[in-house]
Amino acid sequence: MKLKIKNKRGQIEIPFTWLFAIIVGIVIVFIAIYSSSRLVDVGQKTTNVQTGKEIQVLLNPLETSFQSAQTTSITIPSETRINNKCEDFENFGRQGIQLDQKNLGKWSNTETSTWTNNRYIFSDNITEGKKFYIFSKQFNFPFKIADLIYLTSANEEYCFKDAPQEIIEEISILKQENLYFENCPQESITVCFESGPCNISVDYSRGYVKKGTDFLYFAGLDDDSTALMYAAIFSDKSIYECQIKRLSVRLKTLSKLYLDKEDYLSEKGCETNLQSDLIDLSQAEIQNSEGFQSLQENVNIMNENNDGRICSLW
Repeated sequence: MKLKIKNKRGQIEIPFTWLFAIIVGIVIVFIAIYSSSRLVDVGQKTTNVQTGKEIQVLLNPLETSFQSAQTTSITIPSETRINNKCEDFENFGRQGIQLDQKNLGKWSNTETSTWTNNRYIFSDNITEGKKFYIFSKQFNFPFKIADLIYLTSANEEYCFKDAPQEIIEEISILKQENLYFENCPQESITVCFESGPCNISVDYSRGYVKKGTDFLYFAGLDDDSTALMYAAIFSDKSIYECQIKRLSVRLKTLSKLYLDKEDYLSEKGCETNLQSDLIDLSQAEIQNSEGFQSLQENVNIMNENNDGRICSLW
């Protein structure tokens, strides 16, 4: 069978088998292109999830029992968006990381997160770049609550203006390349501790960070109150408040454990006089960072009462 096609010069005869072969070839090429694009997409999503898990593993050395801050950096070959996900429901809540990476000029959408229950990462909702800085600090209130982890992109530079000496010293020790307290880059994000037009304002004495119209309240022991301050500086409000709720649950749970320890020591004839304070902490109703900050005075008194005792609880 032949198919006749007319043109201006006459008729062209094409065998039906040829036409059928051409159509089948077009279909095969289309399927091959579609399948390849799907395989690339699936492969990219798998890579994103795997990279997210690797980042979680890299955070392990930052969880430390030491008081001093630690820092490290992560470099990813392609442009990457790290989505910080925090959920505060059910017990201690959970911390998630979702990665989207740019491939052939297009952002992939992984839609898959890696989750943990015992990490507290403070950052913007989405942090974008190829190189990322991470440092951590131990948060004590009054006993150790958790190691807080701060994530920023090398694309974002922070200028700390008129910072207290202890913060200048801490930033100097960190040697993190996107944190400055002098010779700041022109386009850096300004963090002011005194008056002046700034992107972020810190009232160190009253314990809050102002970002636009948002107030993020922080607390900590008198001798080291910077752990939550850094968290407020580097976080979106939604991430910060979610992590505060998770830390509040951890605070109350640990208070009950120390209450059991206090009972045990009392039975052995070693009084701590911290029972009523621990009961108050274990029953505290904390809805947000301002409520968390309201515990500041009692926590400082508890820490002073615990220090120097023969029967110290922490």
